[in-house]
Amino acid sequence: MNLTFRGIGFTPTDEDKEFLDKKLKKLSFADEYLHDLDIVAKKESKGIGYHIDATLHFTWKKEKAVSQDAYELYEGIELIADKIQAAAKKEKEKTMNI
Repeated sequence: MNLTFRGIGFTPTDEDKEFLDKKLKKLSFADEYLHDLDIVAKKESKGIGYHIDATLHFTWKKEKAVSQDAYELYEGIELIADKIQAAAKKEKEKTMNI
C-alpha cells in the first residue's frame, strides 16, 4: 500500500507521520487489495481544529472517500484510521458477495 500524508495550513512532523503509521498498522489485512491511501489534513483557519480527508484506492479501480473533523490532529488521526478500516472491510465484503 502506498501512503501519502499531506498537510494544508501546516507541515506534518515526523512524529505526526509515525503516529499515523502506528494507527494504520491495523489495516494490514487490506494490503492485498488497498493499493493507495491518500490522506490530507487541513488546519482550519477559522476556529480551532482539523479537517481530515482520506481517499482509498482499491486494486479493482474503485475509490472510497472518508472524512473527519477533530479539534486535535492526533484525535482526528485516530478517528479517521477507524473510518478507513471500516470502509476497507465494507468494500471487501461487497466484492466478495458479487
